[in-house]
Formats: sequence, structure tokens, C-alpha cells
Amino acid sequence: MLNNKKIMVVMPAFRAGKTLEITWRRLPHDIVDHILVVDDASDDDTISIAQKLGIPLKLHASNLGYGANQKTCYSEAIKNGADIIVMVHPDYQYEPRLVTAMAAMIESGVYDMVIGSRILGGGALKGGMPAWKYIANRVLTAVENLLLGAKLSEYHTGYRAYSLKLLQSLPWQQNSDDFVFDNELLAQAIVNNFAVGEISVPTKYFAEASSINFSRSVRYGFGVLGTSALGFLARFGIYRHVLFRKPD
Repeated sequence: MLNNKKIMVVMPAFRAGKTLEITWRRLPHDIVDHILVVDDASDDDTISIAQKLGIPLKLHASNLGYGANQKTCYSEAIKNGADIIVMVHPDYQYEPRLVTAMAAMIESGVYDMVIGSRILGGGALKGGMPAWKYIANRVLTAVENLLLGAKLSEYHTGYRAYSLKLLQSLPWQQNSDDFVFDNELLAQAIVNNFAVGEISVPTKYFAEASSINFSRSVRYGFGVLGTSALGFLARFGIYRHVLFRKPD
């Protein structure tokens, strides 16, 4: 806990058997109250590793997708009564020890959402991010900042912390079950005037780290542009798509 705020780490897992343990061991267990792994029908030893470590598990009977995995993560976190929810990828691409700093930024009441930026600090390329991904990141981020009226360093990181209030206020259940889920949720937070903060995180690209291929990246890019356009329309009251309507 931090100042009596319950902190929960959710880990959306798919084929994370080689990296789950080191990710779990690097978490700040002194402040994290609950950890949950949601396995999206992995065909490796992810489940047995989680069981060996004693990590609570929620299993999908079939592969539903990265976004669907997060929907389960956040639904379970809300049921669990968590005040601060931090998503940590179990592929060890993001530094788990920064959970403390991200949770503290939420606990302060200054921010409703915190993202771990690979761009702040300038270490993305040095950390192994492919050049084409870096260029796409910068171009898409510039377009999104323009359309959504924000000034974030990046929109495409998978390292995020949320307040319970934010997750209870946004219609993320309507989001994609695929990779664009992250981008939709961030756009929803911005359009609905939640305070979004950033923290610099080191980048680690290696064989076991999860990554989408070029064709899926192209599809993701078009999804990002579509989300940004809908966010622009909602922002100016022209048209409010279901993604940007607050739940009842």
C-alpha cells in the first residue's frame, strides 16, 4: 500500500513462460498488495510458472486478444477493490521496479493515469527499438497530439498505471480486443479531461520480448489514426462515438 491506497499489478500474459519469473521477482513487493496474471490461452509453460510462483491466475479458455486480456485484468482489479492498478507486461520489456514511482504519481492525486514513456530520456533506439518502429511512433504521436490537443511524448507504450476512478469512468469495455485497445483507452482519458502523466522508462528489446509484426503494426497504425479522428470529433462536440461516451 501507499498511504492506505491498495495497489494491484495486473499482468496480461501470452507465451510469457521465459520471462514471467524475472518480471515477478523485480516487482516492488513491499508496496504491491495483489498481483494477477491473466493468461490468454498460452501454449507454453506460462501457467505452470505462475503456479510455481504462487501468483493468482485467471485463465482464458481460448485466445481472445491483447485488448480482451486487459478487459479481464481491469474487471478483476475493480472487483478486488484496488485503488491503483498498474499494468506490467510479463515479457520483461518494461522495468518492473518503476511500479513504485508510477503508483506514487497516482496516489498523489495529481494524475489519474501514468504512462511509462520509452521516448523520454532518448534511449529508445539505444535500447533496441527498431528504427521503423521508432519513426512510426514519432509520426503517429505527432498526429495524435495534434488531433487530441495533448503534448505527450508517446502513445504506444504498454506500461500504464490507472486510478480506480478513471477505470470506473471510461467505457473501455467498448474498446478493441486487439492491440489498439491501449491507444483507445489513452485517447478516452485525454478527451474526458483526466490528468495523464509520464515517466521515463528504459527500453529493452530482446528475443523473448513480445512484439507485433509489420503487417499487424500497419493495422494498428490505421486503428490509431481512426481513434484519433474520433477523439477529435468528440473533443469539439461534432460527433461522440461510443468509445467516447461515458458509461451509465
